[in-house]
Amino acid sequence: MAVLKARPNGLDLSRYGFTVSRRVGKAVVRNRVKRLLREILRQTPLQPGWDIIFIARGQAAEADFAILGKSVRGLLYRAGLFVGEYEGVRPGAN
Repeated sequence: MAVLKARPNGLDLSRYGFTVSRRVGKAVVRNRVKRLLREILRQTPLQPGWDIIFIARGQAAEADFAILGKSVRGLLYRAGLFVGEYEGVRPGAN
């Protein structure tokens, strides 16, 4: 649903951005995906000091808040940027 790219920024805060291409859908759909991603990140505690970019893929257009949130938190957890407990599947566990 999304791809995460992260780089340390040397600041005391984390910044994030979104890329949603036209392949995801028309403007209404792309803006909805960006709003959902913004709200998910607003509710998610992040490690400070990172620049994070989320690249939305086509499946994000049909995803609801819960599914997209689980995907984003999983990406953040695997990247080591998620602060706190993660209720999803652990990496390497089947």
